[in-house]
Amino acid sequence: MPYINEQIHEFNGLKVHLIPTDKFKTVTMFLQFCSPLNEKDVTKRALLSYVLKSSTKHSPSAQDLQKRLDDLYGASFASMLSKKGDYHILTLYMTAANERFISGASAKLFDESVKLLSEAVFEPAASDRQFDEKIVEREKRSLRARLESIYDDKMRYASQRLIDEMCQHELYRLHTYGYSEELDQVTADGLFEYYKKMMAEDQVDLYIIGDIQEKQSHILNTIQSALPFDKRQNKTRDIRINFNPVIPNEIKVVKENQDVEQGKLNLGYRTNIIYGDPLYYASQVFNGLFGGFPHSKLFMNVREKESLAYYASSSYESYKGLMIVMSGIEFSNYDKAVDIIKEQLEAVKNGDFTEHDIDQTKALLRNAVLEALDNPASLTDFLYRQVLTGQPVTAENWLHAIDQVRKEDIIKVAEKTTLDTIYFLQGEEAE
Repeated sequence: MPYINEQIHEFNGLKVHLIPTDKFKTVTMFLQFCSPLNEKDVTKRALLSYVLKSSTKHSPSAQDLQKRLDDLYGASFASMLSKKGDYHILTLYMTAANERFISGASAKLFDESVKLLSEAVFEPAASDRQFDEKIVEREKRSLRARLESIYDDKMRYASQRLIDEMCQHELYRLHTYGYSEELDQVTADGLFEYYKKMMAEDQVDLYIIGDIQEKQSHILNTIQSALPFDKRQNKTRDIRINFNPVIPNEIKVVKENQDVEQGKLNLGYRTNIIYGDPLYYASQVFNGLFGGFPHSKLFMNVREKESLAYYASSSYESYKGLMIVMSGIEFSNYDKAVDIIKEQLEAVKNGDFTEHDIDQTKALLRNAVLEALDNPASLTDFLYRQVLTGQPVTAENWLHAIDQVRKEDIIKVAEKTTLDTIYFLQGEEAE
């Protein structure tokens, strides 16, 4: 029996993905809008995600909206933004109880949930071709607070600054939630104009996850009626086609001084291996072995053996072929920490790891994937990867491909991994 049973249906400008499963007593809907990253629109898109989830034409206040959610047995409704390669994803998602598991619940609980989602998308709090100005100003404050919180969280700030510097001439540099200094320039009518553009041009996918096997026909009829997106040309192209490898000519070093007590040392590497590359699965194992798990070389040598870092780990961005190393160190340990991180990559290139290390890494990757399938959000993320890349892959195929990775494949990935940028956030007194 397959891990995931996905059924896809298309209605004009909407692609519906049904994932029937008895793992959950809720029904979760993820409505995904995908568009290429755009410098002039990135802040508008971030603000729009806040405005759409905060009110509708029929529930213009936060209290009105919350009351409707409470009436739906405590349903939740929210939005989020993500960046996948050079694409900007705006997601509206709703989780509601499955009426099958609630005694006395209305048989139309799902229908009412879809109705609310439909209102948020097709009937936002707007009139005369502009959003309600009070709502826009309120959500500007909320978004500005989020952006300021990134500056206060130095680990997140350092990660963002590394990408700023490393991808200076690429769309990927653009911040997922936009820029605080641009918020004042966004008007209620300008935001509405962008909303209409998004509704007309974005690729739109709806994922519905839950114990829905017995009512799929009803669900599809309800969705077709409630979410009447116009047919559009597919604006989202295959990411594999858009990918342009970048070969660093030299290592860029950026040091920034702030009033911080702990240094944040982040290193950005380019593997130029993305989803669909023959070495893609080997790159997953490589990252896990290098810095992704507690038994990794970064954790064991930089943090445990040498006691140079409060934390040391790596992550892999499979849409851009980037590997990011993050560590927290004493300011005085900068040179030593950089050297020993570099040494770990050389050790992998030289094959300085065992079959046991590989097996342990594969086991942890397998567990991570299986755990992801038990969460509606990460399950959607796994399936949505296929939409963005145009390359279908089942969970079974993914796990099998990981199992087939050999030591020489991992070494090949390490040999293709090149240090691009070093970013160090240090104290104001540091040299």
